[in-house]
Amino acid sequence: MAVYTQLHEDDLNQFLRDFDLGFLVNFKGIEGGIENTNYFLSLEKQGIQKEYVLTLFEELDYEELPYFVELCQWLSDRDIDVPFAIHDRNGIGLKKLKNRPAAIQPRFYGEHVGQSELTAEHCAAIGKVLGEFHVAAADFYLKRQAHRGVFWWRRESELIAPKLSTGDQKLLKEEVQRFDQLRDNPSDIKVGTIHGDLFHDNVLFQGTDVSAVLDLYNAATGFLLFDLAIVANDWCSNPDGSIDHQREEALLKAYNEARPFTEGDREAWAVLSCTAAMRFWLSRLIPWLDQNSEQKLKDPDELKRILLFRRQHPSQLPD
Repeated sequence: MAVYTQLHEDDLNQFLRDFDLGFLVNFKGIEGGIENTNYFLSLEKQGIQKEYVLTLFEELDYEELPYFVELCQWLSDRDIDVPFAIHDRNGIGLKKLKNRPAAIQPRFYGEHVGQSELTAEHCAAIGKVLGEFHVAAADFYLKRQAHRGVFWWRRESELIAPKLSTGDQKLLKEEVQRFDQLRDNPSDIKVGTIHGDLFHDNVLFQGTDVSAVLDLYNAATGFLLFDLAIVANDWCSNPDGSIDHQREEALLKAYNEARPFTEGDREAWAVLSCTAAMRFWLSRLIPWLDQNSEQKLKDPDELKRILLFRRQHPSQLPD
């Protein structure tokens, strides 16, 4: 269980004194997180019991978090179902607990859908929501450089190269260069606020409807199409790295209806779908090759297979 900071009842009761949410009934650590510690909280106020999520941020500094707090509130105010920090009696949402930045958020209900269970209907649903997310955040007033964006992958691809085969070194270098060429001549590729990590396990469903988009702590300013490519590579891929055409078509069409593609988007799709695969291949390779890493490991070859397929079979965006 990914609970890095252990909390006790006294810790929570002290923390909750600043809020008007009621008294603690019970709490439980949440399994599955990688970067943060999360707890379910059951609180009772005036005989009514409600559920919340308490997040303790393990990697991001207190000074980095206002961007995410503001973004989540901005999106929630525009009817995008994302967790947002609940304010205490003094109007403060970002707090500290056990020397960690912390926030209480509403609990959303729904189910995570396994990758092997994803259908075209699920992909259409997330395509629509991601398009609406990008439209809602189009005039968000804060900017942020991705902490694992272009400058990161340029540096890390060089540092990791000696540990890789000649073929993998060449593959990484080529993809970094392809993105640099695109970035130098961006045409009218749309830039805005992206989620940055919208894998299938960061979404809750009720049936085939999205009930919540979770874990926005990789959000940044970037190419909107890069965000879509992250989704397509994860939600529409098969175990052998091939892309399921029916699922990807449903995803792209639904997104296009919510946020129409530009001509620059169409020209950039083949490159950015590879860039997205390269970025997550690299981020998985680093801890995989580090024998002392304490991170929860994910198979980097999964993203390498997708990258190779994307290079060999470039797809096009729908009209």
